[in-house]
Amino acid sequence: MKESDLRKARNIGIVAHIDAGKTTTTEGILYYTGKVHRLGAVDSGTATMDWMEQEKERGITIVSAATSCEWKGHSINIIDTPGHVDFTVEVERAMRVLDGLVVVFCATGGVQPQTETVWRQANKYGIPRIVFVNKMDRLGADYFRCAEQLESKFGASPAPVSIPYFDGETFAGVIDLIEMELELPDTEGEDGRTRTAIPEDCMENAAAWRAKLIERLADKSDEIAEMFLEEADISKDILRKAIRETTIRSGLVPMFCGTSMKDIGVQSLLDAVNEYLPSPLDVPAVVGVDRKTGESIVRETDDSEPLAALAFKIAREPHVGHITYVRVYSGVMKKNSRVYNSVNGKMDRVTRILRMNANRWEELEELSAGGIGGVIGLKTVNTGDTLTDENSPVVLGNITFPEPVISMSIEPASKGDQQKMSAALHELAKEDPTFKVEINNDIEQTIISGMGELHLEIVTDRLKREFNVDALTGKPKVAFKETVSRSVESEGSYVKQSGGRGHFGKVILRVEPLQPGEGFIFATDVKGGEIPQEYFSSVQKGVEDAMKTGVLGAYPVIDIAVTLLGGAFHEVDSNDQAFRIAASIGLKNALRKAHPILKEPIMKVEIDVPEEFVGNVMQDISSRRGRLAEMESVAGARRVIAAMVPLSEMFGYSTVIRNCTQGRGNFSMEFHSYQEVPRTVSESLLKKGA
Repeated sequence: MKESDLRKARNIGIVAHIDAGKTTTTEGILYYTGKVHRLGAVDSGTATMDWMEQEKERGITIVSAATSCEWKGHSINIIDTPGHVDFTVEVERAMRVLDGLVVVFCATGGVQPQTETVWRQANKYGIPRIVFVNKMDRLGADYFRCAEQLESKFGASPAPVSIPYFDGETFAGVIDLIEMELELPDTEGEDGRTRTAIPEDCMENAAAWRAKLIERLADKSDEIAEMFLEEADISKDILRKAIRETTIRSGLVPMFCGTSMKDIGVQSLLDAVNEYLPSPLDVPAVVGVDRKTGESIVRETDDSEPLAALAFKIAREPHVGHITYVRVYSGVMKKNSRVYNSVNGKMDRVTRILRMNANRWEELEELSAGGIGGVIGLKTVNTGDTLTDENSPVVLGNITFPEPVISMSIEPASKGDQQKMSAALHELAKEDPTFKVEINNDIEQTIISGMGELHLEIVTDRLKREFNVDALTGKPKVAFKETVSRSVESEGSYVKQSGGRGHFGKVILRVEPLQPGEGFIFATDVKGGEIPQEYFSSVQKGVEDAMKTGVLGAYPVIDIAVTLLGGAFHEVDSNDQAFRIAASIGLKNALRKAHPILKEPIMKVEIDVPEEFVGNVMQDISSRRGRLAEMESVAGARRVIAAMVPLSEMFGYSTVIRNCTQGRGNFSMEFHSYQEVPRTVSESLLKKGA
């Protein structure tokens, strides 16, 4: 792709809390860019991007969907992501490959739990973003409260570039603070809108907000600061240039408003994507690791560079097999070419390349640097793998995903479908890194794990619809974990010598607790060659084997550091298997001595209720071992209560909140952290078998 074309390319994601109107906004974008010829609607199941049957039935986005469109000479790749916390994997992997982000807020809800999650994810990847405050026509809509929350909750630098215009009490249009014009919907006008002079009674307020925009820019831009101090006239082009530069480089967050359902503000949002979000050439070049030398390698966004592409999503398509979604960072990926998977060291073949439009596509001959598309034919690729030129292998940073927090048993309704169900679950697990499948041999059951009840419910539904497997599921169970509370040293040995070649392995391990969320660290501190280095990896594997089942309730062990201190070996009888088993025995011994504790997933719960029911809700949360985090008054005599509550106490809560608020309350929750279970509760849970 020519540099001039790349300058006009945008790779963006659209993210939001559930029900903020994200998919409706995307539908408006597709309509005004000519991608679709009628506006789809979430409520009627006709939204282009919500193509799965479950999405149409439930009115929510479940999987991320990619599409592309053009607006005023710019090509825009869009990834529409789910707003429900159970499907946060879709947001995480989209973030990894995006250059810019549109964050959609509900004008009445403001900053909500999933908004906070996606904001943190965007910070992690350093993605420039703009905000679109949707549903401005709703009772209690407050654009400027959203700006205040952005600053107070995220420490962001919001900069309203448009402000709402009301005709009496009715939201009717937006005031453009750059052009200082009023923009109104107009089906007869160019691109569905018309521009006119700002009414006199609104001019003073518009001028005040334009001045605030310039002040905000002066904090970020030396050029604007100098002109501001000199009281020089700042042209529209200089303002746009400053907004673009500070959005991309300095963390400015331009804000826009509208109501997608009534076609107000969507065109201004598209203009903002072109003007203020980065092209692939505006973001830092990707940095990877040379597979052969381990040295860092920079790959520029250039077709002439060797190929480097990241596989960020794998989706099953019944008619063509798996489609692998890729972002090409450098070089060109061509149809019918061979590529090298630098993560597993295997060659693979690209048979077809697709430009995606939700569940439809068009064929391409190649995908250039900076492009996002779908690939058919790859057999050995997993999410997060890097595809490169065999002669210049590089490994790009992988994508990290949260661990599942809930599990349940599953079995086919017909015993004859066991093999069919196993194959289907494997297919679904390949698509979704947060969905896990394991066989518990002790109880002869298949256990599936995921991010929430809805997540596993969708999986079960897909088994029936897509694979024709009726499944029976057990009661959902919380994914408890185990860890240690003090440092200990312990030995483990595996010796079997009875003539001929035997087994001999002895290890000394030190096990220490880590901070929550630090996972697992393995280190070696072996003196005097007590154990040859060739067995270190076997010791680590043995430790990891033992961590799968702890000593309290056979739950996985997390947040520990294990150091191999020494041991003994035999010149003839020592082998990898002996040291692996010895390490497993050594870790089990250490876990018993290190005061093991049980940990449980804690959820951040946000409950929106009328004021008269606050007391009832607070009392109920307290009875669930919940802890109040904060409470905020919102429009309409309502309160938003934020609390930390154990997941084990939240099953069936949707029914409870309806009952105790006469059907007027609602809630959302997201995973926050793993925390220690109180001893009295832990003892009770372990007796029951949790």
